[in-house]
Amino acid sequence: MHVSSRMPGHLIRRLHQLSTQVFLQRVREAGFDLTPVQFAALDALRHSPGIDQAGLAQAIAKDRATVGAVADRLAQKGLVTRIVSDRDKRSRELALTEAGEATVTAILPVVERLQKEILPGLDEAEYAAFVALARKAVRAAQASGRE
Repeated sequence: MHVSSRMPGHLIRRLHQLSTQVFLQRVREAGFDLTPVQFAALDALRHSPGIDQAGLAQAIAKDRATVGAVADRLAQKGLVTRIVSDRDKRSRELALTEAGEATVTAILPVVERLQKEILPGLDEAEYAAFVALARKAVRAAQASGRE
């Protein structure tokens, strides 16, 4: 057994690969053309309409350049509007369009169903424990400023 196969970083990377693969496959099968990051952005905008790109970047833990490209793509798809902020003319506020809202509503059950597929082989208790421990680690990283 390789040493890396016991290291959290390696295992997290492998699970991320599996998560992305499963997400893309199930979302395509359901008739949608969204990446995990695009879905995260739509979901965040659903809960925070009018947020600016910097706020969205923070909400989904991505850098501003990535969020700018994601916002561009979502706007091209007609799922998001971008308007110049009244408070800061350099800033763009984002909101879901009707099509964006409908897409999130329709895709959410698909994304919820695929979650267990991302962690194959875990029973209910193990799945819940994994989620609780991952959430704890993310919160600790955020609190320490590492994120």
